[in-house]
Amino acid sequence: MRKDGNRPRRIAELIKRELAALIPRELDDPRAHHVTLTYAEVSPDLGHARVYFTLLAGEAEAGPVAAALNRASGFLRRALADRLRLRVVPELRFEFDRSVERGDRLTRLIDRAISEDRKGHKE
Repeated sequence: MRKDGNRPRRIAELIKRELAALIPRELDDPRAHHVTLTYAEVSPDLGHARVYFTLLAGEAEAGPVAAALNRASGFLRRALADRLRLRVVPELRFEFDRSVERGDRLTRLIDRAISEDRKGHKE
C-alpha cells in the first residue's frame, strides 16, 4: 500500500480551516475571538497537530491565549470529529506564531541598513 505524503498537509489545512470557524463561534473566552490561525502541521502518523496563531494584540497576550486554547483542545477536537470524516482526529496543540514578528523585525533591519547605506554614498 502506497502512503500519501500529501495527506498530513491536506488534513492540516482542513483542520486549520475548521478551527478558524469553530474558535470564535464556540469558545466562551473573549481572548480567543482575536486569534488568527496562520498555519497547522500534522505529524506523519496523523496523531498530533500543531496549530499556530497570531494576535492583533501581539505577543504580550500570547501566553494566556495559548493556555486557553490548549485547555479547550479536547472540546475543539471533539467538535472537529463531528465535522470531519477522519477515523482519528489528531490531538491539538496551539502555539503562538513568532514568524510574523520575526519577519517584521528583519524587514526593519533591512530598511535601516539600506537607509544607512544611502547616507554613506551621499557623503
